[in-house]
Amino acid sequence: MTVRAILFDAYGTLFDVYSIGALAERFYPGKGALLAELWRDKQIQYSQLRTLCSTYKPFWEITQDALVFACRKLGLELDLEAQNTMMGQYAKLQAFPENLASLRQLKEGGMKMAILSNGNPEMLAAAVQNAGMDGLFSHVLSADAVRKFKTAPEAYQLGTDMLGMAARDILFVSSNGWDICGASWFGYKTFWVNRAGAPMEELGVTPSGQARLLSDLPAFIDAEARRGASR
Repeated sequence: MTVRAILFDAYGTLFDVYSIGALAERFYPGKGALLAELWRDKQIQYSQLRTLCSTYKPFWEITQDALVFACRKLGLELDLEAQNTMMGQYAKLQAFPENLASLRQLKEGGMKMAILSNGNPEMLAAAVQNAGMDGLFSHVLSADAVRKFKTAPEAYQLGTDMLGMAARDILFVSSNGWDICGASWFGYKTFWVNRAGAPMEELGVTPSGQARLLSDLPAFIDAEARRGASR
């Protein structure tokens, strides 16, 4: 089936959540990268736990809670300056280097693109603007609208409802293996940007495509179009 639209995850896929490690290093020498990794892991865990237990909090607040926990876990003193600085940086994360050119290539090729993220609308708007991605997406969809985070089906359904297409006609792109599983179970075709070369989760899911960089996505889309035309 030819891809008619693409949905992108935001954090870890478009925006580098680990780039904040350099900033954290200023406050905690020798611990910046470790803090960034634990912060991200706890952020995801909290979002999933809150969805499972129907105790929703906006993603910004979850991100702050995860930072507080990560610092405590690592025995790091989190003063107000460090907290405000790192949270402020999270609102304007760097994009991965190849992403902007790849997105523009897809846009110029006529592909309809949107973001579907756990981030609340204010976080996403700031990140898109900071990355110079304004105008590339038809919609920026937030799980805040359904008060449930991915991998809840209600979160993934935001994409089909807004784009007005069946899930099988949409390609969901994420760097997170758990997100690829959730999107696949919902019915999306999936493309895993596996930057770390990680093994796929043992959940019986195989993504439709996989690559190390987002810059490999346009070639995958072209190949899918050729396969669709040959059927």
